[in-house]
Amino acid sequence: MCEEFRRSSRMSGMWVHPGQTLIWALWVLAAVIKGPAADAPVRSTRLGWVRGKQTTVLGSTVPVNMFLGIPYAAPPLGPLRFKQPKPALPWNDFRNATSYPKLCSQDLEWLVSYQHILKLHYPKLEASEDCLYLNIYAPAHADNGSNLPVMVWFPGGAFKIGSGSFFDGSALAAYEDVLIVTTQYRLGIFGFFNTGDEHARGNWAFLDQVAALTWVQDNIKFFGGDPRSVTIFGQSAGAISVSSLILSPMANGLFHKAIMESGVAILPLVMRSPGDERKKDLQVLARICGCHASDSAALLQCLRAKPPEELLDISKKITFSIPVVDEFFFPDEPLALLTQKAFNSVPSIIGVNNHDCAFLLPTEFPGVLGGSNRSLALHFVHTFLHIPTQYLHLVADHYFYNKHFPVEIRDSFLDLLGDVLFAVPGVVTARHHRDAGAPVYFYEFQHRPQCLNDTRPAFVKADHSDEIRFVFGGAFLKGDIVMFEGATEEEKLLSRKMMRYWANFARTGNPNGEGVPLWPAYTQSEQYLKLDLNVSVGQKLKEQEVEFWTDTFP
Repeated sequence: MCEEFRRSSRMSGMWVHPGQTLIWALWVLAAVIKGPAADAPVRSTRLGWVRGKQTTVLGSTVPVNMFLGIPYAAPPLGPLRFKQPKPALPWNDFRNATSYPKLCSQDLEWLVSYQHILKLHYPKLEASEDCLYLNIYAPAHADNGSNLPVMVWFPGGAFKIGSGSFFDGSALAAYEDVLIVTTQYRLGIFGFFNTGDEHARGNWAFLDQVAALTWVQDNIKFFGGDPRSVTIFGQSAGAISVSSLILSPMANGLFHKAIMESGVAILPLVMRSPGDERKKDLQVLARICGCHASDSAALLQCLRAKPPEELLDISKKITFSIPVVDEFFFPDEPLALLTQKAFNSVPSIIGVNNHDCAFLLPTEFPGVLGGSNRSLALHFVHTFLHIPTQYLHLVADHYFYNKHFPVEIRDSFLDLLGDVLFAVPGVVTARHHRDAGAPVYFYEFQHRPQCLNDTRPAFVKADHSDEIRFVFGGAFLKGDIVMFEGATEEEKLLSRKMMRYWANFARTGNPNGEGVPLWPAYTQSEQYLKLDLNVSVGQKLKEQEVEFWTDTFP
């Protein structure tokens, strides 16, 4: 599909015709006479020219060019809803790339709540199905031929909320001399609806990501990036996306390194196979929508005619934000592909946070936050993690043995959630990548951001997504995206180390280099990096827990 997309995008992007030639000639003449505007950088693409804007970050004299809202595919509207993305059409005039694109359709109330809890401040944007756009952040000196490393970010949000526009790549670009590309892809029912047959296979979000990477291969050189050195990275659902792209033959050759922050494709509760359960969901969906369809093709036609608001409301009742093994993007189950070494073996960084599931306690597990008893904890293990009743005694013996006080049980329950949902799948994936012969580096982020002290329980350390504000250098941003208010000097130093690790890896496939502590590779000794104010090396993260869930547990 990516080759087909690339061919058709190049054909649709043939931009040597009289109208455009005249426009570009006039622009070149004006630039020679007046000189280029420092704050209005202009670059070409295969579809036309874009005009961006310039910014700076705290502590750096390097200006950064920003090109916002560049289309990488056609709007997935009407008959293109629930279909593979099609190439974007060319444009004749200069495209204004100075404002963020609309968000992909999503639950905006949930999004605002998420931002408030994490103290993240983003520009207020509208949502639309017309959302397949990307943003580029490049050092101002970068131009065609600069061949700087490229880092493509896939945002998280449970495949239901989020946007690449919430992540400002200016600090990484300025401090580390790399190009940052942030992406958007379809979410929720728009990104994953499937009929379980050839009419709608699903995984539209992943196909969007393939289209974005294809666009990068074809166009990033015009912005100073090297299409032969592309690192994909993401967090949570974004990390699951990165892990999935590694497993899919459709993405082969579109990237060369990968970073997965708290998420891999073998996470439990993430993937499903088409079957009877999906058929029941489709029947309920048809009844709610008033689609009197005799087969999946007719249902699809009916759903394509529905307004997006109606589909969003329906998706709150039926979950359609789960990837599916479709034998198209995914040739097989993710664990089977890993076991068979049937994946794109590239250098990778894989990591977790030491309290990755603390954010779930207030909403998903009422009564646990202040302390818990063993019975309540095991009830949630059964209902949320779907552990069969007959095996709960094994879980109790491993996690709650000799734990009597409510806070002890709560803390063990929090560890259990993090182990099952993030740490154990991360370690298992790292082992498979290592055994396939690719360099792997593993980390555990352990620092609790000081800016969250007044909103977070004292027992919580590094929660889900806490590392992002360090990776993106949030303390150094000064635009309309606020990621890290009130960072201490020690936190700024940790952020600079993490930015350097990530950028070194994008440059060479190895995070090590001058000015940062040694990060050993994840070999048979299973050494990993503890990312805290004082960076140190650990060994065999969660060894007993990995053994329990992979060997002892049935």
